[in-house]
Amino acid sequence: MAYSCQLMQESPLLGFPRLRFHHLCVLLLVGLFQISTGIVGQVSKSVREKALLSCDYKLCSEEQSIHRLYWQKHDRMVLSVISGVPEVWPEYKNRTVYDIANNYSFSLLGLILSDRGTYTCVVQRYEGGSYVVKHLTTVELSVRADFPTPNITESGNPSADIKRITCFASGGFPKPRLSWLENGRELNGINTTISQDPESELYTISSQLDFNTTYDHFIDCFIEYGDAHVSQNFTWEKPPEDPPDEKQTIPFAWAGSDAVKAIIIFFIAITVIAVIAAIAIIIFCITVKFRRCFRRRNEASRETNKNLYIGPVEAAAEQTV
Repeated sequence: MAYSCQLMQESPLLGFPRLRFHHLCVLLLVGLFQISTGIVGQVSKSVREKALLSCDYKLCSEEQSIHRLYWQKHDRMVLSVISGVPEVWPEYKNRTVYDIANNYSFSLLGLILSDRGTYTCVVQRYEGGSYVVKHLTTVELSVRADFPTPNITESGNPSADIKRITCFASGGFPKPRLSWLENGRELNGINTTISQDPESELYTISSQLDFNTTYDHFIDCFIEYGDAHVSQNFTWEKPPEDPPDEKQTIPFAWAGSDAVKAIIIFFIAITVIAVIAAIAIIIFCITVKFRRCFRRRNEASRETNKNLYIGPVEAAAEQTV
């Protein structure tokens, strides 16, 4: 299928001070071509890097005078080469390097997010009084902003033996996805949020994870964006058990839970009460026995006194004289 445009006077059109008729004609033809052919090549780069977009077309220098070449992004011109003279549109000035020897490619320097999109190279040749499209190449440029290494911080303890951590990263593009991983197994995060700055188009992402502190953990915060990713590791070692207190009794030294402690306290209380009761009974028995012995002794003493006879006082006195 051949496309052609008649050569006309190169005067600016109203409303397009820098866009000549043949430029508009190329835009129209490229639009029809993209509908029927789709994307040919793909280039993926990061912000501030250089992207090389190749037209994939070889042309002898002697033929440049009868050829036109255009690079455009969607419906906007990037650069043109007519009769061997390149012209770069203002948006791309001072950041575009054109290379005829390298398949009519051009390099876009200092990439920004707005550079992403579909670029088309159109080559026309002058034949029979008009320019005919001889070559079309479409390249999809993907631009990403790399996320920094995520930051993981501890965010308190929601309950006993449970700790919460937060993973955070900002300043990346395209839209990220965050996963919590442990030994290759994905964990269920909570409070995951993704936001995008309307001006810079950069994303911020954060997520939280709760885990049991009674076990060792080796957790990864894994962030994917486009064909790139970043990650950060978090290591948790369960704290050592506290040594038993010297004043603590043996049962309390190995008591591992509140239920065990309660049972031990109950049996100790029962034992103490039994010992106190036994001591009280012994003391009571000894007291009763002592009282009985004392009473029998008093009774025997009174019986002995009753059996003794002492004569008149006078008789006793005479014997003494």
